[in-house]
Amino acid sequence: MSHVWKPSVTVAAVIERDGRFLLIEEETSDGIRLNQPAGHLDPYESLQDAVVREVLEETAHEFTPTALVGMYMSTYHSVRLKQDVTYLRFAFCGRAGAELDRPLDHGILRTMWLTREEIAACQERHRSPLLLQCIDDYLRGQRAPLHLVHTHASVYTSQTPA
Repeated sequence: MSHVWKPSVTVAAVIERDGRFLLIEEETSDGIRLNQPAGHLDPYESLQDAVVREVLEETAHEFTPTALVGMYMSTYHSVRLKQDVTYLRFAFCGRAGAELDRPLDHGILRTMWLTREEIAACQERHRSPLLLQCIDDYLRGQRAPLHLVHTHASVYTSQTPA
């Protein structure tokens, strides 16, 4: 049987407040890393719903997406899976709301508000080069309106004749 290529769809949030960006510090198979609040798209979930959920789970902050900063494709070699894995990342910017009294996701050690310069100074701790690229794209004013991101409500099924 041949390998079926299936990219992993992820979402990330670029959240800036007073010149600082909300990041998470998390345990990974490569050690403790920094990242934007980010994660995988769940079945039947819209991209916007996914990023709102991930921000809440990883930072305990409410989040309102206001624009799409960019779409990014990258491939990494997974030592654990012994194969290349392709990620499609949809990065949204928006406003962080109230910080709620709730635990952070398993593996998330803490949240941090860092400047772009502080983030650039510790690139060896980044989970991915996309962390800084998304921030730089945001700072350049790169935005696409949310109405360009469509989610169709219908669930299509495949009918195989008997």
